[in-house]
Amino acid sequence: QVQLVESGGGLVQAGGSLRLSCAANGRTFSSYAMGWFRRAPGKEREFVSTITSNGSTYYADSVKGRFTISRDKTKNTMYLQMNSLKPEDTAVYYCAKGRYRRTSRAEREYDYWGQGTQVTVSS
Repeated sequence: QVQLVESGGGLVQAGGSLRLSCAANGRTFSSYAMGWFRRAPGKEREFVSTITSNGSTYYADSVKGRFTISRDKTKNTMYLQMNSLKPEDTAVYYCAKGRYRRTSRAEREYDYWGQGTQVTVSS
């Protein structure tokens, strides 16, 4: 059974940092793109970042320069290093596995999702 499990969320003050992890169990995802999305209170889920199978990365403009996505294929794990956090980064963060090697900002291009981890940034 395929499962994605996020961890690393929590409460942090503005300007602080957090590192999210997404562990993939039950299957090797090294050949697929992976992504991070988030849903803020009262808003639609939105794209945050994605990484291709060969390590190319893409970011939403709102997090570019502050967040860094990476993956460790030997551990079947993806990460999101979040620095200089702002209150508007408060959201539930989800990791997802892409359907293909290529990356995408569209949710329909992802077929497995984690349960989400809460990130709260206080001002």
